[in-house]
Amino acid sequence: MNLPRIMLAAPQSGSGKTLVTCGLLQALVNRGIKTASFKCGPDYIDPMFHTKVIGTPSRNLDTFFAPAQTVRYLFARQAAKAEVSVMEGVMGFYDGVAGITTEASSWELADVTDTPVILVVNAKGMSLSVVPLIKGFLEFHPSSHIRGVILNQTSPSMYPELKREIERALPVQVLGCVPRVEDCVIESRHLGLVTPDELEGLRQKLNRLAGILEETLDIDGILKLAESAPDLDCSVPLEVKGITSKRNCFVLPEANVVETGAGKCGSVQSYDRGHRARIAVARDEAFCFYYEDNLDLLRELGAELIPFSPLYDCALPEQAQGILLGGGYPELYAEQLSANTAMLASIRTAIERGVPYLAECGGFMYLHDAMEDMQEHSWPMAGVLHGQVRKTDRLVRFGYITLTANKPQIFGEAGCSIRAHEFHYFDSTDNGNSFHAQKPGRKRNWECMLAGKNFAAGFPHLYYYSNPEFAARFVEKCRKVVL
Repeated sequence: MNLPRIMLAAPQSGSGKTLVTCGLLQALVNRGIKTASFKCGPDYIDPMFHTKVIGTPSRNLDTFFAPAQTVRYLFARQAAKAEVSVMEGVMGFYDGVAGITTEASSWELADVTDTPVILVVNAKGMSLSVVPLIKGFLEFHPSSHIRGVILNQTSPSMYPELKREIERALPVQVLGCVPRVEDCVIESRHLGLVTPDELEGLRQKLNRLAGILEETLDIDGILKLAESAPDLDCSVPLEVKGITSKRNCFVLPEANVVETGAGKCGSVQSYDRGHRARIAVARDEAFCFYYEDNLDLLRELGAELIPFSPLYDCALPEQAQGILLGGGYPELYAEQLSANTAMLASIRTAIERGVPYLAECGGFMYLHDAMEDMQEHSWPMAGVLHGQVRKTDRLVRFGYITLTANKPQIFGEAGCSIRAHEFHYFDSTDNGNSFHAQKPGRKRNWECMLAGKNFAAGFPHLYYYSNPEFAARFVEKCRKVVL
């Protein structure tokens, strides 16, 4: 497929990738160009900002979570709906798994998708020294994919001379600069950037930034570079062919076992798609961390996803056959969540009568007996899981993991695996031991998650496309619930 695309990457975190990406997306939207956006890696918040700009969900692309062909397929499925696609990198361009590999780095995503890269260089406090910095990134790997450069926090008066020197010395095109824009800075907190809905005047900030970038970036040159991206093989991979079938019933691939990027899982089963499973999905300020491709996969498997708010609603949606409680910031809304006793009772009653549920990170915290807020005040919660959630003074878990089941549970037999990510400052007095977590490239491992025949709950954020049968089994469990 011919899919015009670029990636905005950087030498390190804090270089201004997100700000420049959002400003460029807004400029493209203002030009009337239909745009798709993607975030490299597992981050939830940056895609929320992309989504606010382009008006349609931004997606994560992650080469640890899924095999290369699956990543290309997921990219193309959204990119085909747009005139141009913009990917935002993660961390430093070559920074990958374990900190000493390029696996799951921005570079690996650019390589897997054969995407031209624009390196966003924070040139504050630099002049000619920016040339050897860029040279190092170009030469570190024989195929860097770096075709362009944007100089961030650079004086427009100095820019023409720096552009001349960079293009004279190196085989890259300098595609503009970004001056200091103090009034467009996005604030941060303990899990990263604040969410877009919390920022007053975000639309005005983005349009102001887009106006500046129209003056200081070569947007026509950026579009031309995107159009130079080579055609991409986006065929449907084996592990998702059955799931994307238009038949009323699908069978997961392979004769006796499902092979995925994460490992093997159980025996093949057929899943009836004759009627849809109604799954209630928590979505509000407290629960907003979801991978859009996960939700799409649930829909393709026959789920009807019904949003509800643990903050504002009094009860679960009527006839809910399953519950999905994602991550987010429940610690910021602990008092309000605790005060909504009607919702807590509704969730507790549904789970007591056997409604299947998945709870990740913030959702896991919400189901405990009690949870501390940011001021370390403890608030009563749902009481489904017996234990306390407490604030710590450090990042408890951070990074990719592979989860392997220690026992039979909702997702399958012992030994089935799925890939996931953790990032949390809070901890539980009972993290469970239903799964074994292994960090890639490291010896560190631990037991985690509570799981049974119709539920799984824990701090890990699961990525369903690393083993689609996990999602299929959850939907099938929900479908069997008799209301």
